Amino acid sequence: MTEFIQVSTTVNSKEGADKIARKLLDERLASCVQVLGPIHSNYWWKGRIDRVREWICLIKARADDYSSIEASIRGMHPYDVPEILALPVLRGNMDYLNWIRTETARKPESKKTRKGTRL
Repeated sequence: MTEFIQVSTTVNSKEGADKIARKLLDERLASCVQVLGPIHSNYWWKGRIDRVREWICLIKARADDYSSIEASIRGMHPYDVPEILALPVLRGNMDYLNWIRTETARKPESKKTRKGTRL
């Protein structure tokens, strides 16, 4: 398995795509989310071909975070069956990959204090 992935998901509004981007960035599950669109999607759904306008999110992330990324997207996605696909990053600019690593590092949670003493 590779250390990094690019996850894609599509959604039916720019606002929805921006909401996904912001949540993944706030959670430090992504270093970057590019929102592209509108795009025109054609697909089979419930026995017929649908044609809709969508926005796509391209999410740069750590492979180890895929399950959390999927859960986060599913929790706010308006579709019954959202597209959530992860592609491995096989190679890349090392400076860029290091940037992804740095920006998706979780800050250690500070321990609660009681009467000025760290627990």
